[in-house]
Amino acid sequence: MKYADGKMRDIQIAYIGGGSRGWAWTFMTDLALDDEISGTIRLYDIDEEAADKNAQIGRHLMARPEAKGEWEFTVCDNLRDALSGCDFVVISILPGTFDEMASDVHMPERLGIYQSVGDTAGPGGMIRALRTIPMFVEIAEAVRDTAPDAWVINYTNPMSLCVKTLYEVYPQIKAFGCCHEVFGTQKVLRGIYEEETGDKVADWHDILVNVVGINHFTWFTEASYRDVDLFPVYRSYIEKHFEEGYQLEGENWMNSHFFCMHRVKMDLFLRYGLIAAAGDRHLAEFMPGDQYLKDPETVKSWKFSLTSVDWRKKDLQDRLDRSRRLLEGKEEIDLEPTGEEGILLIKALCGLSRFISNVNIPNTALQIPDLPASAIVETNAVFCRDSIRPIEAGSIPENVKELLMPHIRNHELTFEAAMTCDREKVVQAFMNDPQVKGKKCTEKDVQKLVDDMIEATIRYLPEGWKK
Repeated sequence: MKYADGKMRDIQIAYIGGGSRGWAWTFMTDLALDDEISGTIRLYDIDEEAADKNAQIGRHLMARPEAKGEWEFTVCDNLRDALSGCDFVVISILPGTFDEMASDVHMPERLGIYQSVGDTAGPGGMIRALRTIPMFVEIAEAVRDTAPDAWVINYTNPMSLCVKTLYEVYPQIKAFGCCHEVFGTQKVLRGIYEEETGDKVADWHDILVNVVGINHFTWFTEASYRDVDLFPVYRSYIEKHFEEGYQLEGENWMNSHFFCMHRVKMDLFLRYGLIAAAGDRHLAEFMPGDQYLKDPETVKSWKFSLTSVDWRKKDLQDRLDRSRRLLEGKEEIDLEPTGEEGILLIKALCGLSRFISNVNIPNTALQIPDLPASAIVETNAVFCRDSIRPIEAGSIPENVKELLMPHIRNHELTFEAAMTCDREKVVQAFMNDPQVKGKKCTEKDVQKLVDDMIEATIRYLPEGWKK
């Protein structure tokens, strides 16, 4: 990596999960739109053919006349070659297949446990973590051995446990987790402010927020636009529009499997006094199972969606079809900003700028003093040359802390279970989970569910689980 003429050149980025049929194209688009950084993307994926196809798509994208970026794409056939001596590592993988995710999401329904996402909290998130953590152990060891000074950017869920694993295995790692859920809530606040005041906000980044919490269960303790405190504006809107909610521009309730009318976050605001700052599909999974996810009819009344794995499988097929069209030149990727901040963070870490964004890292600086130092928390941080400095987020109300702590304790239990292949710890974590507690499930039923869910994903688990 070298600096010349106001640009950072020869950056080496290892992309783990480089065969992605979605987020990889988002990443490539942002790279193509930026002329201040350039270098090589080393694509690594257990599906090497998929990585090779993305290399072809990436080369074509960079060759387009309107592309500003200058990036080369190579395909690596093993993890350590991809990582060796690199400057940045991007991790965006699907741990297992959608067949395993189907059992994560839908098997708990036999106990009346409905999950709108199933990749972070609840039974689905915990079982997904059991197969993800060993993968991240391998990645952390490889980073330690081949690229100890690289910055590691994780996009994989369950975010908190992925980042926790990286630091547990290699405490000196320079890793952080990125998530765009907070951005969505900033956009909601922008839209509500515009409706309430008639004033226009040119850029949602101008909605300034203080972020506290854990990934997908984040909260704003402050939100402002210029000299306006947005909490009273938000409350005023809710008082008038709680029943219908708020439709973010570009979202369609009837046609989207990721849709919400933001009524869950409005209800949480009325109950707890802070602005819940993630999509309703995620927020609902952190709350007791007799509330927003009581049954499909209740979900419908709160106006958000249960994203079925059958739909995800169909969507994957659609993305595979799109990959083929891109390779054949029958379709082009739109060269428009994606709204993701990954490239901005890389530029800041290269020393080209200074940038503030939400980030998932250990709470060792006690940026949230009410939570354990061992917790992976999400707060704002300052990104600058080869440095991330977490911003002190301040204390959180006791009522919100009480919502967060069961999940933080379950992160510890789930990590220990994954590292020791301990089924009893998984059962204990299930029994502690608010979704399971809200259904008043018996321990015998939970034990059987744990055994069946582990069996459904056993081919992705270490040998210790098979004893």
